[in-house]
Amino acid sequence: VQLQASGGGLVQAGGSLRLSCAASKRTVRNYDMGWFRRAPGKEREFVAAITYNGGNMYYQDSVKGRFTISRDNAKSTVYLQMDSLKPEDTAVYYCAVFMGGRYYDSNNYSNWGQGTQVTVSS
Repeated sequence: VQLQASGGGLVQAGGSLRLSCAASKRTVRNYDMGWFRRAPGKEREFVAAITYNGGNMYYQDSVKGRFTISRDNAKSTVYLQMDSLKPEDTAVYYCAVFMGGRYYDSNNYSNWGQGTQVTVSS
């Protein structure tokens, strides 16, 4: 399965963006999915995850209440709605397929997409 992330861009603080992660195969509907991000000079960090059927979502504390992960299995796509953006949200955002274990551990993911740049200006 190949993943294509899109929707990034330049936005002012307080603004919103919606990222999309489109999968090349419908089999992705059987997997939990996650979003990660990597800011300049920092390690890749967990942002959010969603179970295969969209029944449960998990978030990093710093994005709770501002970001919403969702999915449309009919379109084989996972979304990340980002509201009230802050300059510290600036990063390249990646989606990936969860393979088991702990959601916040990037080692438990595969099929990483190429990433989409999000830049939040102050």
